[in-house]
Amino acid sequence: MTNSVYTPETKKLFRSRTDRMLTGVCGGWADYLGVDPTMVRIAVVAATVLSAGIMLPVYVAAAVLTPEATQPTEAA
Repeated sequence: MTNSVYTPETKKLFRSRTDRMLTGVCGGWADYLGVDPTMVRIAVVAATVLSAGIMLPVYVAAAVLTPEATQPTEAA
């Protein structure tokens, strides 16, 4: 009998290589969260408008700091 230990699979956040409009940040977040990329894009635009543009530097920071996916993810 083997002593197997359950190790949950950890998700990693990457910028999307296939589902991108600008840098792939929203596509990567959508893949990470398991939601439609359009919903993430709408949320980013709404946050930008409602915060008087504060979301723009956050988006740029996410584009710079989030690594790009090494392989394109398959669409479900």
